[in-house]
Amino acid sequence: MQNLVDCCREVFTCNPIELQVINEFEQNYLPAQAIWWYTRGCFTYKMVNQALLNLDVDMIINMGFFLRDVHQQIQQLYEQQVSSYGGKSFVVYRGQGLQQSDFNRLEKTKGGLMSFSNFLSTSKNEQASLGFARCASAKPDIAGILFIMTIDPCIKSTPFAFIKEESHFNEEDEILFSLHAVFQVGAIKQMDHENQLYQVELQLISDDDHQLRLLTDRIRKEADGTGWQRFGELLLKIGQFNKAEEFYNTLLEQTSDEGEKAIYYNQLGIIHWKQSDYEKAICYYEKVLEIREKTLPLNHLSLVTSYNDIGNVYTYVGAYSKALSVYEKALEINEKTLPSNHPDSASSYNNIGRMYNSMGEYSKAVSSHEKALETREKILPLNHPDLATSYSNIGLVYDNMGEYSKALSFNEKALEIKQKTLPSNHPDLATSYNNIGLVYDHMGDYSKALSFYEKALEIREKIHPLNHSELATLYNNIGSAYDHMEEYSKALSFYEKDLEIQLKIFPSSHPSLATTYNNIGLVYNNMEEYSKALSFYEKALEIKLETLSSNHPSLAITYNNIGLVYGNMGEYSKALSFYEKDLEICQKTLPSNHHSLAASYNNIAAVYCDMKDYSKALSCYERALDIVQRGLPPTHPHIESVKKSIEFVKDKILKNI
Repeated sequence: MQNLVDCCREVFTCNPIELQVINEFEQNYLPAQAIWWYTRGCFTYKMVNQALLNLDVDMIINMGFFLRDVHQQIQQLYEQQVSSYGGKSFVVYRGQGLQQSDFNRLEKTKGGLMSFSNFLSTSKNEQASLGFARCASAKPDIAGILFIMTIDPCIKSTPFAFIKEESHFNEEDEILFSLHAVFQVGAIKQMDHENQLYQVELQLISDDDHQLRLLTDRIRKEADGTGWQRFGELLLKIGQFNKAEEFYNTLLEQTSDEGEKAIYYNQLGIIHWKQSDYEKAICYYEKVLEIREKTLPLNHLSLVTSYNDIGNVYTYVGAYSKALSVYEKALEINEKTLPSNHPDSASSYNNIGRMYNSMGEYSKAVSSHEKALETREKILPLNHPDLATSYSNIGLVYDNMGEYSKALSFNEKALEIKQKTLPSNHPDLATSYNNIGLVYDHMGDYSKALSFYEKALEIREKIHPLNHSELATLYNNIGSAYDHMEEYSKALSFYEKDLEIQLKIFPSSHPSLATTYNNIGLVYNNMEEYSKALSFYEKALEIKLETLSSNHPSLAITYNNIGLVYGNMGEYSKALSFYEKDLEICQKTLPSNHHSLAASYNNIAAVYCDMKDYSKALSCYERALDIVQRGLPPTHPHIESVKKSIEFVKDKILKNI
């Protein structure tokens, strides 16, 4: 209390009336009188609303005990009064003014959600509330609003209370809601065409779903100081990262408790993760892990949380082997601690499978994802989103392995679940559309691929900011489809959009940048601008050599592409050298019928043709044909292409006999 009193005395140093009230508060305040003090209209009311409106971290910390006391008194009154409502909804009113710009935003949110950031005062008296709205509408650039609020008393997540007996002004018929009451916006109607006077219908809704609770359940709970953690989470949710960082650093300075320090370091890790400062994020997450390893038993589940947090950051920056290591530690604890078939163990297998897939170890990836799927099929209903995740992940690996019919089947299972359970603009639907597009792309059906990519893009552009990584991924994939369709200017345009985003959000050695450099190189090669193509391929190779194992399939792709450019430039010995590096990796890592193996043999054959060594060329083309006939649909254009190459070489051999 003393910090609040001292601060308020500074603010009201020239106001003797408020100073007298502050002295009275210091001497007489009791938690049971919190509502009386809040409704008195003195410094308490003014400072609470100003601090919450401006997100003044220091003042909110100083007023924390008072915010908590007001909330707890509302909660106690709600529990005493709720049975008197008989489960029936009722209507309350609030009249106030809104800046015209704020009202314009409100009009656009019809059907959406509206949250009040303070303790919300309402009344059963419609005419009194309308009077407040009318007075406000007389001011310039102010819209007078009469909120008509329908309240379901059975919604427990936002406590409210009739406070006639507790209020300083006990002649008013006032209902006070706790912090961050959330309403759905209904009809908005103009009441007076001469003045800016409107009525807005609101419906109190539950904030029990996870995403909404992140927005609303912040300050209002007391549990050994975790109300402050909730306030910090609110700052994070609304994007006030600098204020959130300042807030948690203040809390760190004020505590010597190791458990609290772990909480605050974890939140600082989240802040830097959201700001794309991955090095600092890992640093803070490792501080959390260090504290937990010192203070918790060896197999405590909080260690799993730390390992997963660290693994997620390593995954995002492309450090897959490091991510795999910590995900395996998480799995080890889960298997020792949790019952068999627990969903958290399935999540660990899922994470490990994603890493093996990213590292090009596809058989291990399938094995891990199948373990996750096996667990989920035992414990989850048929249309559960986690089953869709498992189907998608397995489909992605099969796509990378060149087993396209299996890939398509699993991705379609995932899409079927998502279409039944998710809204039409959900990002997970976009993921499935993208994944199916990839499979069609690899099967050579580029128009179908483009169709699915565009469905995904339509969703992503509605829900993501301009520099979101998922938009970059889609721009890349659309660019690839246009490249295959020989629409090179369109391909280049989409790849450049992809690159522009990635350069803003990723570190300079991120594997996704390598993919984009590689793809831009492909387009320039197809446009016969070979020096530009080589420049981009070399940028891709530099990143891959730094971040990937020596036998990673992605390295093979770049070796292949560099070989292609050298071949086009007439430097056949260099071309052959890079193609052989490509083939060596493909033979070690891919199934014997993978299309990339066929491409390697095909390209080596082409170089031998250019070198007039037709017998070696024929041998390589025949190997390529065997592979594509086993691995691709019979109508795939690559099969016909290889057959024509064989006819050409045989003709050359006959002419040279």
